[in-house]
This record gives sequence, C-alpha cells and structure tokens, in this order.
Amino acid sequence: MLEQIRNTHPLVYKNFSALPDGERHLRAILAIDRYWDNIDQPVPDVIRKGSRLPADARVEEECDILYAGGTLGLLHAAVMAKQYGRKVTVIERAEPGRTTRDWNISRRELLRLADTGVFTQAELDSTIVRTYKTGWVEFHAPADKRKRLYMEEVLDCAVDADKLLGMAREKVVANAGSTVAGHTHFVACYRFPDHLVVQVESSGATRFIKTQMLIDAMGIVSPIAMQLNRGRPQTHVCPTVGTIASGFEDAEFDVGEILASTENAEVSGNRGRQLIWEGFPAKGDEYITYLFFYDKVDSPNDKTLLGLFEAYFRKLPEYKTPGPNFTIHRPVYGIIPAYFHDGAGCTRVVSGDRIVLLGDSASLASPLTFCGFGSVVRNLGRMTSGLDKAMREGRLGAAELARISAYEPNVATMANLMKYMCYDPETDDPGFVNEMMNEVMIVLDEMPQHYRQAMFRDEMKVDELVTVMLKVAWRYPKILKATWDKLGVGGSIGFMKNLAGWAMSQSSK
Repeated sequence: MLEQIRNTHPLVYKNFSALPDGERHLRAILAIDRYWDNIDQPVPDVIRKGSRLPADARVEEECDILYAGGTLGLLHAAVMAKQYGRKVTVIERAEPGRTTRDWNISRRELLRLADTGVFTQAELDSTIVRTYKTGWVEFHAPADKRKRLYMEEVLDCAVDADKLLGMAREKVVANAGSTVAGHTHFVACYRFPDHLVVQVESSGATRFIKTQMLIDAMGIVSPIAMQLNRGRPQTHVCPTVGTIASGFEDAEFDVGEILASTENAEVSGNRGRQLIWEGFPAKGDEYITYLFFYDKVDSPNDKTLLGLFEAYFRKLPEYKTPGPNFTIHRPVYGIIPAYFHDGAGCTRVVSGDRIVLLGDSASLASPLTFCGFGSVVRNLGRMTSGLDKAMREGRLGAAELARISAYEPNVATMANLMKYMCYDPETDDPGFVNEMMNEVMIVLDEMPQHYRQAMFRDEMKVDELVTVMLKVAWRYPKILKATWDKLGVGGSIGFMKNLAGWAMSQSSK
C-alpha cells in the first residue's frame, strides 16, 4: 500500500515508511477517506425490519446494550456496566481502546468523569501526562494587527487517551457477562417489537447478537448515522492530521498553542482552505502538532486525510522546526464532524427506535473547540442515567432517546459559527479568516478572562455570546457582509431560531 503512494504523496511515503506500523496507519487513513465516496452513494441500508433477518441466522449471544465502536463508546459502556449493572457488548473494527487522535482538556473538566462513580480522581489524574502553564490563540497578520490571546485552564492537560480507555475497558470486562471484541465489524441490525438483532462479522465469520439497545459510536464513517440522516449526517467537516514527535528545535513544553495560523488561505481556482495549526506538549520530550481546516461537506476542496498529510509534512517547518534528532512516534488523524443546526433545537437525527448515536456519530460537539471527547465528558452522567431510566421504563422510541443525547443548545449555537471559519474564494479575501479572528481575539482580550475561557470550554451563556458578537460587529463591520455571504437569508433565520431556542432553554432552568 505504501508503494502505491510513492509518487503521488512522496512526503507521506517517506515519513510513513520510517514507522514500524506505517502501513497500518495508511490503511486506517484510507478507510476514513472512503467517507467521501460513501456520501455520494445510495443511502446505506443497515437498519432493517426484523422480517429481513436471514432465515438461517442463529442468535447465540445476548446483551442489554451493544456498542458499535470501542473508543468513546468504552467510556459510556463502563458506566452502564459498572454503575448500572448492565450486560454490555462492545465491538470495534480495529483494536478497542486505541485512538487515532489524542485528547486535551482541563483537569476540572476531566474530573467530571469521577461524578459517574466509575472512575476515581486518582485514576483520572494518572492519565494526565503533562499540564501547561498557559495556552494561547494567534492568527496570521502583520505585527501591528496580530493579537495573541492567552488563557488559563483551557485544554491545559494532555491526557493519555489509550490509558483512559484501557481503564474503561477493564471496568467493562469486570462486569459479569460483559465483553469487548476487537477486529469485529458492524454489518446491520434487525428491528423487532421488543429487541434488536445485530449482525457482526469477525475474521470472516458472521454472528448475530440479541440486544435491547444499540449505541452507535462508529464515528464519522457510521452507516447508521448516514441512514438516519438520509445520506447527509454532516454539513461541515474539519479534516485533521498531525504527529506525536520529538526533536523540535522551537517547541515550548509549558505552553499549549490552541489555535495558530502561519499564512493566509491557500487559493487555487475555485478552491481554497484556511489551514490552522495546533501544538501541545505531551509526555516526556514528545510534542503533538495538528494541521486542519474547516469546510463544507460539498465544497470542491480536497478534504482527504492523505492529501492533508502531504501538506502537513511540506508545511511543518513553517510552524515548528524539526531538529537533527526529529523522530515521529506515531501519526494522529481524523475527520471532526460538524452540523449546522438550521432552526430551534437539535435539527439533526441522533436516535432511532432502540438506537442512540454517540460521539462523532452524533456530530453534536463543536468543531471549533472541544470536539467529541469534551462533549462526552460533559454529558456522560446525564446520558447514562437517562438511558438506564429509559430502559427501566421501556421508553426506547426515537423521540424519547433523542432527549438524552449530548445535544447542548449553547454548543449547537457555537458550532454554527464554524461557517465563518470556512474560507470561500468566491466571497472572501485570502486573509479574511485571519483578519476576522484577530478582531475576535482583540475583543476577548478587552473582556474579563471568563469570556475566553467560557468560549473555548463550550460553557458560554447566551448573553455572553451576544455581547461578544455585538462587540466584534462594532469593531469589525465586515462581519455583517460575511454573515450575508456565509449564511444568507435562510441560514440567518435558522441561526437566529437556534439562538432563540438556546435563550429559551437557558431561561427555563
């Protein structure tokens, strides 16, 4: 597989060939990139009527909850197994408990997992491999127009994601009857009045598992999410690639670089991407760098991870300087999903009868800040207690289950602002995103630190966001034209409905 990209992606070939498992990572990247082929195909048919269950199907396994996906799904499964005594089965198409991205969070937020009663504070602290003194955001601009915004206790803890998920896995299998199976693929599920039968495949063998609930944690490539949302489960995406490496000459190990750009948008014909970097110290002398951009699902841009990795290796010295002992330990990558909620409340389908979407499958996190891990951490206690209650009361219809999703009105409204981060060569100057974000940073710098912390922790209140938006509009009138270009009449109305729905939900608390 590596030989096939020697000429088309020479930098990816060179760097991945030096890794002992470069071939495995390349295959995983290409599997994720098939997402772009799937959205142009007929809607998947994986949620089926019970009458379509093959006549020769033999159901030899049963569980209360089956999880398709063994990353964030493991955190949810651990709580349902240990705290609520549910017999769970977790399947994962790769190795369970292994991530393709690493996680950052503040300690205060991470410790919310202890509220579930499943993880201890000591266990959670042991997963933190480094804590930073501060973090900053800075966008490219001439020195007199560039504003570096510092913030404390925002994404300032590097978490060993695999260690945390390993703990969750141990808690799952410690519950009698619960299992975790790797290299097992979800194929389809069959609906009956009082249960589901899930068809899975492992090593060429087909198995059928009876379950009361199916949790879809298969991420952005989920065929279930694709079918429930009629083939368009996302409106926007954030392709993200990077490495965990050592040997940089200019990496600061007590500072987190939350967002940083080094140039204006790339423009080629009717295509354009505003590339953005992140840099976070990890354990020992390891340093994580990410390159990503925001875009519409249906834009003409190359959004493949393979193509973005080639750009990453080409542009990395413009961001951090690899020294003579520069060594890549492993690549990190994924497509962060985003959904524009065009109306009041959650306008995306996040559940079906006896089916709940979790994490990136649900696409309810904000791609601007915390992403799926933060969303699950914030909502895990509410989602798991709500599901246990729904199962005890037999309220497992799509509408009832939608109410215990990770949807948060403030996060949905913040996620809608992603449209401003998508560079459009038809309406934007190449420096638009950088110019706009510098104005936002100036406004936040003039306000109490609470505002910037709330924005980057997904904790903003509606009045706080409106205050920031008005101040930005006063300083930067171009944002009004950008709003028209990005949202139009219909999108603006939808955004205002979403904002109003957030205000109503906040006032009712």
